[in-house]
Amino acid sequence: MNILCVMHADFEPPGIIETWALQKGHHFKIIRPYKGDLPLANDNFDFLIVMGGPQSPLELEKAPYLSDEIKLIKKSIDNHKFVLGFCLGAQLIGEALGAKTMRSPNKEIGVYPVSLTEEAVVDPLLQGLPLSFPVIHWHNDMPGLTKESVLLGYSEGCPRQIICYKKRVYGFQCHLEITLEGIKTMIASVPGDLKPSRFTQGAEELIQQNYHSINQRMCHILDRFITITDQIYEQSEI
Repeated sequence: MNILCVMHADFEPPGIIETWALQKGHHFKIIRPYKGDLPLANDNFDFLIVMGGPQSPLELEKAPYLSDEIKLIKKSIDNHKFVLGFCLGAQLIGEALGAKTMRSPNKEIGVYPVSLTEEAVVDPLLQGLPLSFPVIHWHNDMPGLTKESVLLGYSEGCPRQIICYKKRVYGFQCHLEITLEGIKTMIASVPGDLKPSRFTQGAEELIQQNYHSINQRMCHILDRFITITDQIYEQSEI
């Protein structure tokens, strides 16, 4: 499978996702629009993954390349490609489908649980996951919802954590891909984000979390994504 991954900051790489892709033998290409890569110059991919970053869809004028990313996401959805977004990436998926990003009720930075909705229990992507499990949070905003979207997960600090926009398109406001080394890099790169709040953990508490377990769930979800992909392709051939 050809996977295109869009990054938004050097300190926020795809983490365990890239490791998983290479171990599974997938072709994994990273583009960095914030460094001048042109999102719309890419069309040879089956699976689009859009990462998080410090930018906000609420301030497109500060990062105009996000507009081309939104066009890329919309084109990918229209062409029935598989699309998965994290944090900013989830918000950009919502924007591509006409759902405006909103401020989260709370800033969340740290490892806190998400809970699955009743709809998530029967969603094919989340099969095999517990009803509540820890994930990584690092955000101020949250994705918009469309009339067609289905809310699959929420947290105490944010009501929109996992969203199915279409059967091939999912957005995660939370993170499961960031490794321990990635967390250390983020702490060093944006220390101002750790200003205390109700749902903000300090550097020491962040470093002590079990990222291996969270990363394993990310790999499980990616494996499920590929299974769904295969099933859809098989059904289309019937």
